[in-house]
Amino acid sequence: MMSHLIPWPFEPNTSILGSNDVHVWCASLDLKPSQLESLYETLAEDERARARRYHAQKDRDHFIVARGRLREILSRYLKISANKIHFCYGAYGKPALASSTDRQPLHFNISHSHGMALYAISLDREVGIDLERVRPGVMKENIAQLFFSPYEVEKLRSLPDDLQQKAFFNCWSRKEAYIKARGEGLHIKLDSFDVSLCPGEPPTLLRSSAGPDESSRWSLYDLNPGKDYAAAIAVEGHDIRIKCWQWGETPTG
Repeated sequence: MMSHLIPWPFEPNTSILGSNDVHVWCASLDLKPSQLESLYETLAEDERARARRYHAQKDRDHFIVARGRLREILSRYLKISANKIHFCYGAYGKPALASSTDRQPLHFNISHSHGMALYAISLDREVGIDLERVRPGVMKENIAQLFFSPYEVEKLRSLPDDLQQKAFFNCWSRKEAYIKARGEGLHIKLDSFDVSLCPGEPPTLLRSSAGPDESSRWSLYDLNPGKDYAAAIAVEGHDIRIKCWQWGETPTG
């Protein structure tokens, strides 16, 4: 069940976050009931209310674990208890540390898909992360034509059939990471900017309607959380050191 986490080493004894570092944590969202209850106890009342709004038990449990793990990971850097962390939210819903909690300029972002979550932590740099479960046959759903830019669609169609799925998820995860880093979500039209997507090419923001300097503002990186997943991270600035770890806890199964 956990084979997709094997390439990521277990968490180190200490985590020192430098100004050019971005730490990425990978965690399972499938936990034992006792572990789930422990994480639920760390949540704020608004998070518990959000959890109760999920109709499906699995979705509710995954939300609890995702937010509880976020609190645990942040507590490692902030040196305070997980239940003492307070969040605020941007105009488009991106979470951030409230001023009462943020003892250092930490930025973070989270993405989860099919039982796995990725967390990105940076020091005084905007960051966005995206995780996607790779689904065979996605090329038949016309998603690229609906959401990708004309440049990206043309590039995708120019590739051999056996490379198109990889290119599609390269493009999708990089675009999602970028708009999440910007903190505006889907208020940024996905066809208003171009990213590289061809397998073997470096991940790059090629063009953005936000302005001529936007491409030079951001760095994109691919992540490899495991088989059947695609992931990317967008970070403000350059010369970034990405360090990836698995959050150590025994899942169910």
